[in-house]
Amino acid sequence: MREVRVEPFMIARHPLTVAQVQHWLPEYEDSLADSVSGTARVEDDLDDLLGAWPFRLPSEAEWEYAARASTTTLTFRGDGKPDEDQVLDDFADEERTAAAENAFGLAAMGSANEICADVWIPHFKGAPADARPRTGDGPRVARGGAGDLHPWQGCDEWLLLLSATRFEMYGFTALRPVAPVPTGPGDVQTARATAALRVRAVP
Repeated sequence: MREVRVEPFMIARHPLTVAQVQHWLPEYEDSLADSVSGTARVEDDLDDLLGAWPFRLPSEAEWEYAARASTTTLTFRGDGKPDEDQVLDDFADEERTAAAENAFGLAAMGSANEICADVWIPHFKGAPADARPRTGDGPRVARGGAGDLHPWQGCDEWLLLLSATRFEMYGFTALRPVAPVPTGPGDVQTARATAALRVRAVP
């Protein structure tokens, strides 16, 4: 166990939908989503999207803090093993995510694999204690992804819902944008950037 200091930040209530990605990348298509209101999975378009949107990715520490939502149970849902159908419903459609909210009001945490700002390092030795992302060359860290393994094969796919589970990013990924908390009425850029998303301020 390690202790990390996390400052307040704003994070999207759910991962980006296909329609939201198309707001910045009009040519984006997603063959894995059932509708434009479903969770988008980005792969080849990732660098283009990160260059076009006015947000940043969460650090690993921020993502884990948001996923835990002040809970000490196995997952934010409690200590019970979650049902696969419930996990799939968590991010299948924007209109069906309300039941999946954690105590911070964030939906579908852990259902889709979500990319973080940190470069992948298989340990926390030397990691910052102030929630800054670790930088460098190579793939980034991903968190979550239990719903992306449908249908479950009985290989403990639900473990990807654990807030501390992490792995090296490969293939497609979901994204949950982060923005700074506005500091005053003059912070117009943040206000405009977050207008296109439903965001939650995380204490």
